Amino acid sequence: MKTRFRPYFFALIAPVALLTGCTSAGPEARVTSPHQPGPVAGNAVGTVVGAVGSNVVGAVVGGVEGAAAATQKTFTNERRIVRTWRIEKTSDGRTIKVPVEIEVDENGKPIERAP
Repeated sequence: MKTRFRPYFFALIAPVALLTGCTSAGPEARVTSPHQPGPVAGNAVGTVVGAVGSNVVGAVVGGVEGAAAATQKTFTNERRIVRTWRIEKTSDGRTIKVPVEIEVDENGKPIERAP
């Protein structure tokens, strides 16, 4: 009987790899002195660059996803039809129900056809 090694490998190794990459030691675990101007300035600049860079990337990704959703909506050809029944009387006196199909948008409002 063959066992598949890959799923078990990733199930065991992936969480370990993801969790060991983060540190929560804080500022007291620095190698350099926090009282010197170089490390303090570098830490401040790194914080600002990280915050601004992540916000810029988030704005770009949000814009691209919004544009993709708008483009996708343009090319959907899904039609919604609501069928109602109208009662009509025939020339020989019978009463029949005739289907009337109305095309509606996604909110259920009828779509008016151009004359």
